[in-house]
Amino acid sequence: MARAFAEALYEEEELPRTTEEAIKIVHWREAMLVEMKALMKNKTWEVCLKPEGIHTVGCRWVFTIKRRPDGSIERYKARLVAKGYTQTYGVDYAETFSPMAKMSTIRVLFSIAANRE
Repeated sequence: MARAFAEALYEEEELPRTTEEAIKIVHWREAMLVEMKALMKNKTWEVCLKPEGIHTVGCRWVFTIKRRPDGSIERYKARLVAKGYTQTYGVDYAETFSPMAKMSTIRVLFSIAANRE
């Protein structure tokens, strides 16, 4: 099974480099629509007027192919990500983001620690 996965990686189709390329391919366009629907459903942002003299934070699409253990394609995934590196503390944002670990991850770490004693 691992060999099939490794072989599938070499056969992998090329990922789109631009949004214009992705829009021309049906499965990538559908992946982008799924992402946009999720962002709208979760109310990720709200439309507002841009204050004068303030620049906007851009965004870009990131494309990946998710595979099953046997190497076959599970789905095409598109993510819209912000270009956070263009932000300035106190101008574009006043908070910092702190990622949180999932409870299942914590349980695994505790299990490993308990089994090593």
